[in-house]
Amino acid sequence: MTLQLGLAALRAVETAARLRSYTLAAQEMHVTHSAVSHQIRQVESQLGTTLFTRVRTQMVPTPACEQLVVRLRTALGEIDAALRQAAAQDKSEVGPLYLSAMADFANVWLIRRIGDFNRRYPNITLAISIHTGMEPPNPNSFDIGVWHRRVDTDGFRSMRLPRDRVIAVCSVEFARRYPTLSLDSLPSVPLLHFAGRSWREFFQAAGLEADEPGTGLIFTDAGALLNGTLAGQGVAMIRRQMAEAELRTGSLVQVGEVDIEAHLDYFLSWRDGHPREPDIKSFRDWLHAQLVPPIDQTAEQSNS
Repeated sequence: MTLQLGLAALRAVETAARLRSYTLAAQEMHVTHSAVSHQIRQVESQLGTTLFTRVRTQMVPTPACEQLVVRLRTALGEIDAALRQAAAQDKSEVGPLYLSAMADFANVWLIRRIGDFNRRYPNITLAISIHTGMEPPNPNSFDIGVWHRRVDTDGFRSMRLPRDRVIAVCSVEFARRYPTLSLDSLPSVPLLHFAGRSWREFFQAAGLEADEPGTGLIFTDAGALLNGTLAGQGVAMIRRQMAEAELRTGSLVQVGEVDIEAHLDYFLSWRDGHPREPDIKSFRDWLHAQLVPPIDQTAEQSNS
């Protein structure tokens, strides 16, 4: 039996199975929800089997679907790699190394330092894609990933990057407007909020009895949070590594000496036995050396 299935339909199945949601799959693929649903129904019709069942708010892959996507991911990854290689105009030319990175890590930290990598490794070209979801994208579509979660797919390695701490910072201009600014006065000054991060936890670490503030700007993007802080909108909790450049130049100042744990780690992931392993190692070593202070020198590795 010859099946007439397009790549878009197969990608829809893989993406929906990974994210357990047609809506999230549509967002990642930049198509409509109905397009994803239609493509999956096409695959189900040709296979003669159900691939997803709805359980509460999730689209859960059936056992047949789980078996299918294991091989689909590998096959789609090989197709993507072949297309990238064919896209090189000069076949003797080494193509770019495709990197997918979390938006906050890429926009706030990586882009500022990537020039140093280019100077050290002029023969390695990086093609950077931004990822916003908590779940990693299809790891076969990229040579390297920097995501909040490790990749559990067979044949991939994940290395946790050095852990970071969260500190309170404000602009110099804001500090001038509040000359008595200190840890004790934090509950009474404008505070900026970052989704998923609690000021109450910071207050407790500082020994303050104060509730979570009910007012203040709320940010879902670390870059926007940093820009709001630099603009003097308030005091923000920011990862030390993200604010390191501004603290060094003096455009931001730290409020007190308290820090708390950053709850989300970053994991560097790549395919085991990748043909560009030397280039991936160069990026991996450079990245680890750049992440200061190296709180966790024994970055943990796992083979999936």
